[in-house]
Amino acid sequence: MASAIDHEMMSRALQLARKGLFTTMPNPRVGCVIMKDGVIVGEGFHERSGEPHAEVYALKMAGDKAEGATAYVTLEPCSHFGKTPPCAEALIKAKVARVVAAMEDPNPLVSGRGMKMLSKAGIEVESGVLEAEARALNPGFIKKMVSNQPYVRLKLAMSLDGRTAMESGESQWITGPDARSEVQKLRAQSCAVISGVGSILQDNASLTVRAEELGLPNAQTLAQRQPLRVVLDSSLQTPVDAKVITGPGQVLMVCTDQAGQDKQAKLEAAGAEVVKLNGSNGQVDLKELMTLLSSKGCQEVLLETGATLAGAAVNEALVDELIVFMAPTLMGAAARPLLKLPFQSMSEKLDLNVSDIRAIGNDWKITATFKDKTD
Repeated sequence: MASAIDHEMMSRALQLARKGLFTTMPNPRVGCVIMKDGVIVGEGFHERSGEPHAEVYALKMAGDKAEGATAYVTLEPCSHFGKTPPCAEALIKAKVARVVAAMEDPNPLVSGRGMKMLSKAGIEVESGVLEAEARALNPGFIKKMVSNQPYVRLKLAMSLDGRTAMESGESQWITGPDARSEVQKLRAQSCAVISGVGSILQDNASLTVRAEELGLPNAQTLAQRQPLRVVLDSSLQTPVDAKVITGPGQVLMVCTDQAGQDKQAKLEAAGAEVVKLNGSNGQVDLKELMTLLSSKGCQEVLLETGATLAGAAVNEALVDELIVFMAPTLMGAAARPLLKLPFQSMSEKLDLNVSDIRAIGNDWKITATFKDKTD
């Protein structure tokens, strides 16, 4: 049974894992602590795909002191050869006495095999310590492994009276610089950022991670990895000189059969990838889009868009997490609503579980998930 010290060490391992929040994709964020005789002798975290895992760094720091020690890992040690050797074998070779994992790896290539390998080698194993915290650190990795779909966050900014833009479409800026910095962090931890063509035509949105707005000490390095920019544009109205096309990183234009071949050719010549995903009523098929993004290795996706596309994503149950930045301002009844949803009665309303509310500068950030209707 887990002790107070087990929880303390796992908490430290989770703290280390969070250092890879913006850099590990498509790998999970993992931290490791090695303790012997009540003293931490090794620490490490996974930073980038293809580089050593957390256990390797921690074992290297511990050296010979790892023998007879306890290793705390936020995710079950891997048992297969990928880009790096199995961490379970490294722990066995180091002769650790005990391994505590926060959670079992949802990857079917691992899924309990790592812990079984350790146990078979005579190492005491335990899992489930601070599991909820560990799962919250890697929602995209877990969802992709379980359902082969990305974890979708919907980010919206609204006034106190629930409006996102003026009737004309004007929306810059509802929230202040601190909230915009938070949005940059959301982009930086995402594999893809999705928007509709309306945001491109109205605001010439770039959808990039901007180092000067991140507010992090390693901002310049983080901004070198740009998320895939995805624009839903049924008839390809996006100009070839739009910021979303000319900015750094890859661009995916998603259209339907409405789009002409000449427009497609021009955008492709400008460096964009163009795909057709025909849905109903001449709109892009959002479910097919998520499957496509998953096939491209996307695990965490940020949806930044207007009320129509946002409402469609919610209505099709594609949104896992809702993040709303609320500004202390009023925009009036004629302004555009937060979401366009086809509800006619109270029985259709969607209830939310609010997990966090916090002040961000002069604004508020609300994080919520959708309640299961069977609850």
